[in-house]
Amino acid sequence: MLSYFCRYYTTDRIMKNHFYLLSVAYLVLLSSCQPSEKIAFVDNAKVINEYDEKKDMDSALQLKIDAFQKSTDSLRDAFQQEIGAAEIRATRMSQDQIQKLSQELQQKEQFLSQQIQAQQQALANESQANNDSLIKRIKDFIKDYAQTNNYTFILGSNDAGSVLYGSEDSDLTEIILEALNAAYKAKK
Repeated sequence: MLSYFCRYYTTDRIMKNHFYLLSVAYLVLLSSCQPSEKIAFVDNAKVINEYDEKKDMDSALQLKIDAFQKSTDSLRDAFQQEIGAAEIRATRMSQDQIQKLSQELQQKEQFLSQQIQAQQQALANESQANNDSLIKRIKDFIKDYAQTNNYTFILGSNDAGSVLYGSEDSDLTEIILEALNAAYKAKK
């Protein structure tokens, strides 16, 4: 009877071991059948700053800023000349006339200042709208690239550390940048 118990116990144990081995083999086989995920990253700042469309947008905006600055400078110069002429005229005016002239000049100065601020705000709004639109186009491009090339994820790295480490093989920055610039040149 003891020999039967030993044989039964050993056979039962062997069956359990076979079951565990088959289960592990099945899980390994099942996990190897799962498609592998392709993950890569791009350097956000480099893609945006080295994108030719961004450079062209910045150049066009700089031309507008320069024109605005020239216009502002000429308006201020003209206003300063008007103040100089008013000071000369004020030497021959009564106190009431001087006060009236001073109020007129203050109103002109306030109006000029409001015009300049409105133009500055318009330039800032245009710049922000251009940047938002550009970032959306870059994101859409990267999304299309990922889908076309079967990437599960393309992460964006930045100075805040969203990607702390990535092998050079996973860095798509140059590839994305070249493709973006080629698409932009083709559209241009």
